[in-house]
This record gives sequence, structure tokens and C-alpha cells, in this order.
Amino acid sequence: MTASVRMPAQRVGALEPSDISCRNTAALALTIVRDGVITGEGPTAKGRVHFSRALDADDAAWCARILTATAVEHQPVSRAEAEALFEINDAAAERSDDGRFDDLLAKAVVHHAASASGLPVPSRTVALSPDIAIESWAPTRAVGVDTDVLEWIASQMRGKHRSNRTLMRMVATIVGAAALPLSQLPNVFDIGM
Repeated sequence: MTASVRMPAQRVGALEPSDISCRNTAALALTIVRDGVITGEGPTAKGRVHFSRALDADDAAWCARILTATAVEHQPVSRAEAEALFEINDAAAERSDDGRFDDLLAKAVVHHAASASGLPVPSRTVALSPDIAIESWAPTRAVGVDTDVLEWIASQMRGKHRSNRTLMRMVATIVGAAALPLSQLPNVFDIGM
């Protein structure tokens, strides 16, 4: 097994996929991952060297396992889960996960945005898979995408030191397709990457 999918030797309570019962417990489990990223301690760092404010492949794997737990795999990503992922993103000053977390964040946020807008989305195991391109399932047109959801995404991304290029590209495509006046989404992001 690769490092990104191996399970830790010990069970870690609320973080275990079998202990995730709903999207709320998944969001709670993600906050435990966030706390481990911030402090470098706690159940997600147990038994390994983990520096504070660092996100590694094991942290990204924890997030993926939580988000694809059996109890939630056929439900859309909730706003609380997406917000917890944004918090993890903000907490991690250093990355050593080969881009897996950024991919997961972009896919989870777009999954939430599409489903919150009433658009069909695949199961999480499909949508969040590192082997499946986001463009294969994500909306590429803004028809039906809720402007409030796009504004929420913009507010989460605005003023961040670390930007997610995949997410920025997807939202820019959707916003561009919608031909929304830029005044409706002020200061969304700097497209000049």
C-alpha cells in the first residue's frame, strides 16, 4: 500500500471511517486533522514525526478517508466539511503531500458547490479520487450554479497566502461562463496567477 492510503496501526476514535456516521461527524473529524496540522501533535500525528503548521501525505490521507467514509460516500460534501478543509489549508504553512491535499480541497469544494446548486454530482469516492480528473464531472457551465455558493467560495479564498490553482481555475471557468458582471463578485481572486 502507498503512504497515501495506508491505515495507521492504531484506531483513532472519531477519525476512523467506521466511526463517521454523518457529514457532521466527518466535519468534526476534519477539525481534529486541522488541530494536528496546527500543533504537530494529537491523534493524527501519533507515532510519527510531525511538525507544527505542516501538512504531509498522512494528513491528506486522513482527510480523504474521512471524506469517503461509507456513511457519507453517497452524500454531497457539506459546507461544514468544505469549511474544515479550508481551515486545514490555511493552517498548513509547509506542504509535503505532493499536491494531494490541494486536489482533494478543490474537488470537495466543487462537489459542494455543484450539489448545493442542485446539480448532479458523482459519489465522493469517484469525485474525490486522485485518479479522476475534476473536469470529468465538475460543472463547466454556470447554468444552475448558485451565485451565493460562488460568493462563499470567493470569501474563503480572498486574501489567502496560499491559493489553490485548480479551484481558482474551476471557479473562474464557471464565473466566466456565467458572464456575471465582476461587480457581483468583487475581489474574487487575482486571476493573474
